[in-house]
Amino acid sequence: MPRRRSPHPRTAPRPPSDPEAPRPYDRFRELDPYRVDREWKRYEGTPQRDLFRILRERFLDRHARRGGWVLEVGPGPGRFTPRIGTSATRRVLLDLSPRALAAIPERWSRRSEEPVPNLVVGDAARPPFPPGGFELVVLLGNILGFAGEGAGGLLDRGLELVAPGGTVLLEVVAAGGERSRYLARLPPGAVGRLLRAPPGALTPRVAREGFEPIAPDRPEGSTFRRLREEELARALDRGGFEVQEALAVAPALGWDPERVARVAADPKAFARLVELEEGLGRSPDRRSAAAALLLAARRHLTKAHG
Repeated sequence: MPRRRSPHPRTAPRPPSDPEAPRPYDRFRELDPYRVDREWKRYEGTPQRDLFRILRERFLDRHARRGGWVLEVGPGPGRFTPRIGTSATRRVLLDLSPRALAAIPERWSRRSEEPVPNLVVGDAARPPFPPGGFELVVLLGNILGFAGEGAGGLLDRGLELVAPGGTVLLEVVAAGGERSRYLARLPPGAVGRLLRAPPGALTPRVAREGFEPIAPDRPEGSTFRRLREEELARALDRGGFEVQEALAVAPALGWDPERVARVAADPKAFARLVELEEGLGRSPDRRSAAAALLLAARRHLTKAHG
């Protein structure tokens, strides 16, 4: 069990000002309590939000570190932090926002009896840690996309922090998302009844009719970037990583809140929906259109290619 650390955030030394550096981080540094609370509630309150949260929680549970040092970059108020380790794990949280980190201890104590993670205010583009110091590095919440023009550099810095044999967990936006044409043309009640069947019986029908792309709801520019799988693959290859899992969220019903709500009224059907979403989301064909792509990659024990 790691010894208890102070729950108060400590601030990493601020690097020298770079007038040429992109500034998309500024609004995250200045988060107010309302926006911190809104970030926490982003994954609760509706069945659709529950679905998105559960898929991420299950992904994290599959890749949680059972010991050693783990780093979560941009955790906000710490919604997913308990899922990245165990009581034997030393968690470190790095965020630009002092207010977001300050909100973590109270929420943490309501959910866990483990020591509050180490809280560090700092910029992950210039991390205050030596390379290779963490067995697991987590970048959820599309912080890479919100880094805008700095996304590539932020990704490279995150990868450098992973120890040989360690794992990186990423979440990026590739496109606008998609949904099943087959399920979208059925009445919501029929979808709820249909999803009581095992996913294996439903998947061929969904695959046969294909998927309907959804237009992105956010313009791409200097302060927001979509990262395609090819770009991620190049960065991971340079760093000496091998992909262990890639999951598109959630191509069956994820962007159809009415049908998700009808399915959620039946716990058995909702559990089957989660299985269906994971099965479809692991197909390489679903990655390029994903509004959220979760990716786990392990660093080789030998020296990186680049």
